[in-house]
Amino acid sequence: MTRLRSIPLMFALMLYAAAASAQTVPSNVGPATQGLPPILQNVGFEPALNAQLPLDLAFRDETGREVQLRDYFTKKPVLLALVYYSCPMLCDQLEEGVVGSLRMLSFNPGQDYEVVFVSFDPRDSSNVAAQKKASAMKQFHRPATADGWHFLTGSKESIDALTKAANFRYSFDPKSGLFAHASGIMLLTPDGRISRYFYGVEYPAREVRLGLVDASAGKIGTVIDHVLLYCFQYDPSSARYSASILKILRLGGVLTIVCLVAGMLIFRRRDAGAGRKKNQGAH
Repeated sequence: MTRLRSIPLMFALMLYAAAASAQTVPSNVGPATQGLPPILQNVGFEPALNAQLPLDLAFRDETGREVQLRDYFTKKPVLLALVYYSCPMLCDQLEEGVVGSLRMLSFNPGQDYEVVFVSFDPRDSSNVAAQKKASAMKQFHRPATADGWHFLTGSKESIDALTKAANFRYSFDPKSGLFAHASGIMLLTPDGRISRYFYGVEYPAREVRLGLVDASAGKIGTVIDHVLLYCFQYDPSSARYSASILKILRLGGVLTIVCLVAGMLIFRRRDAGAGRKKNQGAH
């Protein structure tokens, strides 16, 4: 019976997740909340760019060890996802989306960035967190990166402080025992500020890569990544990178000038070389 009662809520959450991945206005403003079930009225995820997360919050990692959030913020950017480990639908899809996207990148967790999942259900245990990590590592196929993946649980106080700072709101349905929540990830700077965020449960690898390079302030990534970042601009309203036509035109103009100057120099050297050979032949 509990499973049957949870089906309508799960369907509503699926619809909300689809809407959250394309939302352009806050989910608690105007038309965005009209027609939603009561349990979804106060559900949303609207991170503020450059907002500082509280890094002194206490949690437990998947081994049961007491940690602070700041333990994962050193010199690398951090991908952070708010989930709950007993979630029967969205959170599993989110984890699969994160793993699938990161698997397509040459960057490695632990070396170039950190991955942190935090459960917003204070009932979740470290044992369940360990199972989630094992599942992620099995899908990721890079066992050497295990030290870069972290699955945390914590008290209601720590959870409330973190979700409030991230502007992540959720509701609990006592009948089904499930949470109604949005779905998305945040990319954070090494000092814990929100740099970029993406909605939904699937994250294009190119966008995640650009977001990580952005969050690292250029400390990771190739020359091509930095050129792409110059040509593409992050839009907070859609949580996507889009081409900046003006910047592309400017870059094209600079490259044209560079090519013209290089061509002129090459032709001058050729002419000078041909002149020297002519003079030598005349003597």
